[in-house]
Amino acid sequence: MRAAVVRTFGGPEAVEIVETAVPEPGARQVRIKVAATALNPVDAGVRAGAFGGAGKQLGLGWDVAGTVDAIDVAAAWDVGDEVVALHHGVTGPLGAHAEYVVVDTDAVAQAPAGVDAAHAATLPLNGLTAVQALDLLEPVAPVRSLLVTGAAGAVGGYAVQLAAHRGVAVTALARAADADLVRSLGAERLVTDLADLAPGSVDAVLDAAVLGEPALAPVRDGGGYVGVIPGAEPASVRGVRTASVAVTADGARLAELVRLVEEGVLTLRVAETFPLDDAAKAHARLAEGGVRGRLVLVP
Repeated sequence: MRAAVVRTFGGPEAVEIVETAVPEPGARQVRIKVAATALNPVDAGVRAGAFGGAGKQLGLGWDVAGTVDAIDVAAAWDVGDEVVALHHGVTGPLGAHAEYVVVDTDAVAQAPAGVDAAHAATLPLNGLTAVQALDLLEPVAPVRSLLVTGAAGAVGGYAVQLAAHRGVAVTALARAADADLVRSLGAERLVTDLADLAPGSVDAVLDAAVLGEPALAPVRDGGGYVGVIPGAEPASVRGVRTASVAVTADGARLAELVRLVEEGVLTLRVAETFPLDDAAKAHARLAEGGVRGRLVLVP
């Protein structure tokens, strides 16, 4: 099968398409024939060496939408099931940017009905990151108002929709050009600069733009902060609880997100699709910035 990997670190040109054996599912695993797989900033980080692994072949890709192709006898899925899944990890030799991928059976959810594979592939990593980040704010009681930085991005957009669905008043930090977008996602207010927010004006912040310590300024004393890079949260000030999400594969939670897609609560956004063979071109497009929605690779 074909797979996108890196064997030396660098820019988009470091991405290679290699021929490799089709992986076999182990105990409590399924193999998925990939129909579409999203490209995320974490993939650019792997490519650039941010997670280590020098001298090794590193696979790319976390998101997968496709069809179950082979199963372990204990798997809770059948061959032919249309599914989505999170392939978790940044240091293995193969990822989801491939023609086939093996994942644990409990990382899998039924694909959303009436949605094409390219759109479905944008849900697992970013949707799970957003919902698990919001869960980390639960110890902060109550969270009636939330600032989402990077609200027009993939994680930020899901966070806006999920929080608004929970009845939280969402303030979106985004560019003025994205005002209509973030309002359509459920934001009650748009700001283009943190300085536009009074100190203590929100209960919590979900920092999808990775602003760090400056994003604490609008949070009330005793409020909450959650970031999207594990271990990179700022130190607590004024009693603000700070944490960061380390996303985990969770098929049950992913199934809840699928239901919200089918109910129209969550919007799946595809910016552009590329053939798997053009993975390096997709990385180059991601590096240009300004992408709204996800770039998706199609094997």
